[in-house]
Amino acid sequence: MKVLIVGSGGREHTLAWKIAQSDKVSRIYCAPGNAGTDELAENIDIPSEDIPALKEFAKKEKIDLTVVGPELPLTMGIVDEFEKEGLRIFGPDKKAAEVEGSKIFTKNLLKKYNIPTAECEAFTSPSEAKDYLERATFPTVVKADGLAAGKGVIICQTIEQGKKAVSQIMEEKAFGDSGNRVIVEEFLTGEEASYLVFTDGKNLLPMVTSQDHKPAYDNDEGPNTGGMGAYSPAPVITDSLFESIKEEIMLPAIRGMASDGCPYKGVFYAGLMISGGRAKVLEFNARFGDPEAQPLLMRMKSDLIPVLEAVIDGNLDTINIEWHSKASVCVVMASGGYPGSYEKGKEIFGLKEASVLQDTVVFHAGTKSSGNKICTSGGRVLGVTALGDGVDNAIKRAYEAVKLIKWDGAHYRKDIGQKALKRR
Repeated sequence: MKVLIVGSGGREHTLAWKIAQSDKVSRIYCAPGNAGTDELAENIDIPSEDIPALKEFAKKEKIDLTVVGPELPLTMGIVDEFEKEGLRIFGPDKKAAEVEGSKIFTKNLLKKYNIPTAECEAFTSPSEAKDYLERATFPTVVKADGLAAGKGVIICQTIEQGKKAVSQIMEEKAFGDSGNRVIVEEFLTGEEASYLVFTDGKNLLPMVTSQDHKPAYDNDEGPNTGGMGAYSPAPVITDSLFESIKEEIMLPAIRGMASDGCPYKGVFYAGLMISGGRAKVLEFNARFGDPEAQPLLMRMKSDLIPVLEAVIDGNLDTINIEWHSKASVCVVMASGGYPGSYEKGKEIFGLKEASVLQDTVVFHAGTKSSGNKICTSGGRVLGVTALGDGVDNAIKRAYEAVKLIKWDGAHYRKDIGQKALKRR
């Protein structure tokens, strides 16, 4: 079969790497892809949000399955457009993707179905949001309602910081139209974790647990990013908590969306705050996490293609997934200055040396081929991912590979996975 992967990040390189292992797949295309996908697939120069061009390409090349990586084309309705043409595509339709496209949509869903989350208020007026902050308890959280590439969440310690965040989002339009509405939310304490499932709208198949690292610097300091690394499994989610999250959060949300007339098909991702052995929802996402996809798919033993097809066909209850018992760790190497401004076009050295290490894969994100060189072209550049006998061994292997890779201004966190070690 021919497969088209939409997107250009580390998640999409990981999907290409995993899909290429399937006996069912004869050819892979990636639009637009990166220097890493170029080694596994044919990169097609179509942006991930150019839905008409992607649809025409899929029709012309008789693509058997399209897999959408990023959230933007999903919220724009790529699934709806492909399905109108009879094209098979993996991901939620536009209506269901609102679960990521609007935090207010998600908060309403959570409230309606009594799913645990933080208390919040939503605002369309900056002055009303600022007035509310006068009565709020600090620290508090100010969030842009729409998509902001993981950066639209600002933790505020004081009223002044809160008002500045509202101005930044709603008046200065730091995140464009995504900031037309804001949420002011109760600050939750605890430890974050990610819980991802495949769902066909009725049945769900949980993946193994994982944990992302959002802040830019060690010890969870600095501004939020799209993610600076991830590992799996996440011991903060015990076996009993794993089951209660499935029963009290994931199933009620999926059943609730179905009964509300927007059945959800695809990867359904809950960002959770864990405290006192209980979980509360921070956010829902409508796709694989990036960088969670890297350690999760490294640990997946089963062929991914039958799972994706079962989601589309609505028979996920006939599928089982086998997982490696080994742990996996992904360390994101980013451009200096990320998530703020950064320079592009820096030549990357050491990729070959790192790629020959055992049970280690260097997944590309913001990279571009330039002649015989591979250069940086984005904020998050690489996701260096390793399997190991336990998280400690996987950490060691991932950082051994990281130390072999260099470019001018490269930045990475040096504490990915340490929270897991503290729980041993």
